[in-house]
Amino acid sequence: MSSELRYFVLHKPFGILSQFTPEGGHQSLADLDFTFPKDVYPVGRLDQDSEGLLILTNDNYLKNNLLDPKSEKQKTYLVQVEGEINDEALRRLEEGVSVKHKGKVYHTRPAEASHFSGIIPEERDPPVRFRKSVPTSWLTLTIIEGKNRQVRKMTAAVGFPTLRLIRLGIQNLKLNELAIGEVQEISKTDIYQQCGIKP
Repeated sequence: MSSELRYFVLHKPFGILSQFTPEGGHQSLADLDFTFPKDVYPVGRLDQDSEGLLILTNDNYLKNNLLDPKSEKQKTYLVQVEGEINDEALRRLEEGVSVKHKGKVYHTRPAEASHFSGIIPEERDPPVRFRKSVPTSWLTLTIIEGKNRQVRKMTAAVGFPTLRLIRLGIQNLKLNELAIGEVQEISKTDIYQQCGIKP
């Protein structure tokens, strides 16, 4: 049994699995230039081809609170899509769209979607493959669900396939200036407060 509870925030790079065991020739969290305590594991997961905020901890109470669908924790993503996304598509994303989930049609819950006009993140490695004839654009999308590949399915449903997906935050816990692949340890008080969890 662990002697103390630990909390880490990672800016997960593209191409890394959200687990410590390599699989299918893909790199895992064990390949990062950081040694986590043996009993620390990721809370939920980001797809191999998604980037951004990933929490790792040995605090099961925190894990269960964040992963419980009833908790409706806000997760905010920065999304690069193929094409110039328009207001109509953003409106549809906000109202909810029909996507396939586990072989059934699922209607996503209301979300927040808006054009992104801030500083574009540093290029990932490897870079997104661009098609010169097709422009790309960025949006932010905040959802309170976490179905498998949900954001990608949502943007595809409104005609704008996702090219790059970065999780910026969970509730008030933000990625901020954390560089790709960087890990930061934070206190229990801070993570509970920023994630909106009562101890």
